[in-house]
Amino acid sequence: MSAVIMDGKALAAKVKSEVGAQVAQMARKPGLAVVLVGDDPASRVYVNGKKRDCGECGIYSEEYALPAETTQQELLELVETLNGREDIDGILVQLPLPKHLNEKEVLLAIQPDKDADCFHPFNVGELMIGENGFQPCTPAGVMRMLQEYGVDPAGKHCVIVGRSNIVGKPQAMLMLRKNATVTICHTKTRDLKAECLRADILVAAAGRAGLITGDMVKEGAVVIDVAMNRNEAGKLCGDVDFAAAAEKASYITPVPGGVGPMTRAMLMENTLYAARKHGKQ
Repeated sequence: MSAVIMDGKALAAKVKSEVGAQVAQMARKPGLAVVLVGDDPASRVYVNGKKRDCGECGIYSEEYALPAETTQQELLELVETLNGREDIDGILVQLPLPKHLNEKEVLLAIQPDKDADCFHPFNVGELMIGENGFQPCTPAGVMRMLQEYGVDPAGKHCVIVGRSNIVGKPQAMLMLRKNATVTICHTKTRDLKAECLRADILVAAAGRAGLITGDMVKEGAVVIDVAMNRNEAGKLCGDVDFAAAAEKASYITPVPGGVGPMTRAMLMENTLYAARKHGKQ
């Protein structure tokens, strides 16, 4: 079997086009503020990408590039100012923050109705109990990809390798909403290969290059590689041995060009959703 490659780049363009069409009909445009502290190169790339996405969708955006030595109080004061502005519907503080800053306190300071990343405990709680609201961008992007390619999780066994608050845990919640049976694996899982071989849908989100080898993929499984790593040669890669897994999977995401573009596209959807919540039409 040779897997169908799930084109996240093309689907992200479709999602952004849909968002842009809705924004074009609005008298008051959605607004997104992105806060970057320090000069982490990867974070700079992500922030630049998000600014381009906003431009493509007609969403008003502001960037706050703060020096690495910014204090906790200064950052909290900026967040509070953005909380109070009617033209800003979503606030995104790019992680990771410099080590002297308290990420948890900063994320808690963002008003839940402006939490475009869905990191605030209020929004995480709503996700847990099945309420409609913000959805974390990467897991939401995965679900949209499955929908686009006609993969219905209902009744299927989904194995998620990784238990982060950003991907693993919320991905499990969204899969449960679609009636999948979910197993979450992690560093203490005894026989990872055996667990992966049970997966109809395998989501790799551990952040370890080459962790999922071809012999860990069941024939016909859908393989979603969320991770973004660098291999020994410095090449961008995921957790999955793509070539080997593609020989057995029915569908597979590439890295790059798979889940990554969808993460950014779903941020645009979340910003539009926040603007609608704020009464913008």
